[in-house]
Amino acid sequence: MGGGGLPGQCGDLPRRPAAHILGAVSTVAPPAREETHPALTAGQLERLRALGPPVDLRAGEVLYAAGARDYDFVVLDTGEVEAIRLATPDSPERVVERFGAPQFLGELGALTDQAATLTVRMAVDGRVRRVPRARFRRLMAEDPELSDIVLRAYMARRQLIKSGEGARSLEIVGSRMSASAMALRNWAARQLLAHLWVDVDTPEGGALLAAADATAEDLPVVVTAGIVLRHATPGVVAEQLGLAYRPCPGHVLDLLVVGGGPAGLAAAMYGASEGLKTVLVDGVSVGGQAAASSRIENYLGFPSGLTGADLTGRALVQSQKFGARINSPCEARSLHAGDGQLVVTLDDGTEIATHAVIAATGARYRTLGLARWADFEGAGIYYAATELEVRVCEGRPVAVVGGANSAGQAALFLARRAERVRLVVRAADLGAGMSRYLVDRILADPRIEVHTGTEVVELDGGTAMETITLRERSGGTRTAVACHGLFCFIGAEPATAWLDGVARDDHGFLLTDHDLEEQHLDGAFALLGRRPLPYETSIPGVFAAGDARHGSMKRVAAAVGEGASAVHSVHQAIGS
Repeated sequence: MGGGGLPGQCGDLPRRPAAHILGAVSTVAPPAREETHPALTAGQLERLRALGPPVDLRAGEVLYAAGARDYDFVVLDTGEVEAIRLATPDSPERVVERFGAPQFLGELGALTDQAATLTVRMAVDGRVRRVPRARFRRLMAEDPELSDIVLRAYMARRQLIKSGEGARSLEIVGSRMSASAMALRNWAARQLLAHLWVDVDTPEGGALLAAADATAEDLPVVVTAGIVLRHATPGVVAEQLGLAYRPCPGHVLDLLVVGGGPAGLAAAMYGASEGLKTVLVDGVSVGGQAAASSRIENYLGFPSGLTGADLTGRALVQSQKFGARINSPCEARSLHAGDGQLVVTLDDGTEIATHAVIAATGARYRTLGLARWADFEGAGIYYAATELEVRVCEGRPVAVVGGANSAGQAALFLARRAERVRLVVRAADLGAGMSRYLVDRILADPRIEVHTGTEVVELDGGTAMETITLRERSGGTRTAVACHGLFCFIGAEPATAWLDGVARDDHGFLLTDHDLEEQHLDGAFALLGRRPLPYETSIPGVFAAGDARHGSMKRVAAAVGEGASAVHSVHQAIGS
């Protein structure tokens, strides 16, 4: 869904005769037409038409092109438009959908500030009303009825793009056993991007790579809007799609949220919905560890459970509906306080000035520290058990390491598709760290073999992992077993190193409010005439929520609550 190229990384896309890429068609089900083309009442149409003056256009005129940024919200008074997916190496230009009057145009990218996915042009003469982006955002924040209609239609249209030809507007080519390709696919999925994955190890993938005038040394490759991105990374693609953070000189935010897990997304949503100028940045992709969960069954309001990716995906859209800007990957490197404001510096040197910061950076996954661990990350070792990882290991033997609920859920999820699942637990009792309902399900599942009192001590394989060695902790017996996917759920360390000078406990977790003692405070609070507010750290205006905070419950629901509660304290702090 990109626009212009990046110097030194892009090339012009060569043309060749169209050819269908087998296995590369999305399996997402298309939405019903009434979802993508909602019926509007006379009153709703009148409110929409009042947003902009009428403009007459001729057939063939382009309203906005694929790759365009900051394009208008468009209401169609008369006529008809067509949304077009640009030509790709394997396919000519295609019409994805048509819209007739009276309808509004656009899809989810209009809320996320993503570059336009498709080119939209007049199919016949007609009259439109162009609404500037700022006014459109006010509509979404101030008119609940229309904003709900627009949001539902935009989500359905994104699903429509994903389900057919529109998905080819962003093609990712790589090896399924490549860590860099897996990172790119995970980022695209968590950002809810319409995209198509093409495995280079298939004849179709090889043909697409050749058509893009690229080689295996260029992988992963992304093809979008007539541009080829070689050695593509989430950061490169985010820049191309307009999803990277764009600084505004002289602009000071009300609230910067660092970290896009449940706590950070909740903070962004509540901050934006309560009128704060809010930006969220995440160093990897939105969702955090929660998005890695194959199933969350203890979240209030979802008795049948839901995936972590579904929960955080909904939160992402909800935050953006209220005007929060979400940017990733944008990793925070340092924090500086002074001159009445806070400044967070990103890893590319960009500085973001803000009145308040909520640190919701969570934790980073622990590893087993074994030889060749880094070699197999993304090529046999995974920290999430979602549909993406399962497809790589389908029909093969896998192992899950860990004794908490996340490991149990992963084992049950993988058992439906893997040849065999080994659950490896250091503790002698499976119930020591896992909920009873999960223990009972696991023990009753014949596809899961439980190894308690056991640890993984060795990894082996070629370019991808093929075997692991298990050792019984009591007797020391070692056994090598086939394993094409090792799913690691052994906890994480707090990601707080960027907060130099902020008080932490002995394990690196951030101290807040009642856990802060006088020796932790540098006098700034005395000048303010107050103690730290709930969730506030040892630096005024800097708050912590979620797994990075000392004393947090380490549960999704608790993280959401902390993010929302921290925003209440932000209001008090910046209003004092």
